[in-house]
Amino acid sequence: MGLYHIRTFGCQMNEHDSEILAGVLERMGYDPVADVDKADIILLNTCCVRETAENKVFSYLGRLRSQKAKNPELIIGVCGCMPQQKGMASRIRHLFPHVDLVFGTHNLHRLEEHLTRITGAREPVVEIWSSPGSITEGLPIKRKAGISAWVTIMYGCNNYCTYCIVPYVRGRERSRRPIEIIAEVTALGKNGFKEITLLGQNVNSYGKDLEEKKYDFAELLKRLEEIEGIKRIRYMTSHPRDFNDRLIRTIASSSKVCEQFHLPVQAGSNKILKKMNRGYTREDYFNLVDKIKAVLPHSTITTDIMVGFPGETDDDFEQTLDLVRQVRFDSAYTFIYNTRPGTPASKMAGQVPEEVKKQRIQTLIRLQNGISLEKNRESVGSTEEILVEGKKVKDEFLLCGRNRGGKMVFFPGKESLISHIVPVNVKKAHLTYLVGCRV
Repeated sequence: MGLYHIRTFGCQMNEHDSEILAGVLERMGYDPVADVDKADIILLNTCCVRETAENKVFSYLGRLRSQKAKNPELIIGVCGCMPQQKGMASRIRHLFPHVDLVFGTHNLHRLEEHLTRITGAREPVVEIWSSPGSITEGLPIKRKAGISAWVTIMYGCNNYCTYCIVPYVRGRERSRRPIEIIAEVTALGKNGFKEITLLGQNVNSYGKDLEEKKYDFAELLKRLEEIEGIKRIRYMTSHPRDFNDRLIRTIASSSKVCEQFHLPVQAGSNKILKKMNRGYTREDYFNLVDKIKAVLPHSTITTDIMVGFPGETDDDFEQTLDLVRQVRFDSAYTFIYNTRPGTPASKMAGQVPEEVKKQRIQTLIRLQNGISLEKNRESVGSTEEILVEGKKVKDEFLLCGRNRGGKMVFFPGKESLISHIVPVNVKKAHLTYLVGCRV
């Protein structure tokens, strides 16, 4: 039928949604194309968590204007989180009339119907559902070739952190039925995938809305542990408030669930955490980290940290730095707070000047980079189990893969080792990766 090109902005949830969009398009007879200039359909799967993501989408749409003028039959679509914001769909159509299709996160499964309508009537389609319906199972998924796969276990979020737009564009929490998840992972194991990453805005909340009350996240992990072919299980993202003792014990007793804990702390000041509506204190966070380290002392702990939240003083920021020094994260995703219209934080007093935010983020990055390098150097001399993913880009003599803690490791080896777990002795440490040799 033609060629399609999908451009994805945002998180792993968006990436996985794009795999579904690709699956639907290929079921319709379209083929993928890397060169956007050759595409008959272009879909932008968007993010709205930060303003910079939106600006990238607007810039890209502007560049597509001339391509549409050269090829009026070209179909351009915008989907994902961004159109779910109030008034955004009409804004996109007003600013970029060459866009043919606008739809949101709740009706992704209707892509085929939308395209059929556009190609038949040659008129634009805008469809935004204000709330999600039931979860649509059985959609085709075009996964990237490799050994790892994403598996969504739930949609939406109930936390309503005051800075976050996600609950407003993804809806409230909805868990997939365990039988559907188990069937999908079983098929992945049979098809040669070795590792899965379970996706959800807060995977710790899995199962709270299900009739099968025994199926919390810990129970789901136990069931997935039994599936043949799958060697490693990862998950993201976890909310510190919901990370209970049972889940820690389940992970500790598992041979497949990796000792990699991503626990977004966001801030180290109790005042700021309360304003963010995070539902825990810095003391609670320290207690959780202590519990994990007591049971799994060699685990990897990473986090997300925001600077410049409304009302953040120098003392509040110093408390964040103090928390980073005490926890000693293996790595951290650090970012500056920016206003998201429609969120409570956007209306709060005490907005921090941009220059102050920039100074604070640089201070935080310097501190965390130093800790990350020190943590990586602690691995030198150890032997790590590496799931080999492929060759290092631009160096065909080096293989690459991740240890159980999620850190990238490079080592010399033969291509036949790809998809296998091999022991590697770490010889050298860098800021973002390790180097070693096979034992």
